[in-house]
Amino acid sequence: MIQGKEPGEGVHGRFQSISVDPFVRGFDMQLVRPLARSIRLNGFATCLRLEQVYWDILGDMAQLNSCSISTLLSHVDREVHLRHGGVRNFSALVRVVCVVHSLKEAGMDHGAA
Repeated sequence: MIQGKEPGEGVHGRFQSISVDPFVRGFDMQLVRPLARSIRLNGFATCLRLEQVYWDILGDMAQLNSCSISTLLSHVDREVHLRHGGVRNFSALVRVVCVVHSLKEAGMDHGAA
């Protein structure tokens, strides 16, 4: 951030225009709404708070795998422990899994780095 400037202000003190509007036509603000759900991860009850858009993606992923969202998330939890020894922020991991899945579905695979 430039010293003395407000967030979002350009170098010359005014807002810079962008060429691609991130608010697509028909953008649904309800997708931003956080929603807490009780789930079972590998037999343990817990609560996960994610924005609606991520629950929607998880539902699609579960349907593709012919399983429940809890089963899908149990797989993610098990695999992150086996492959990486766990994760500090499971909600963040789930969000990234959803984004990577969506990118892959759109043909922009950002899987392994």
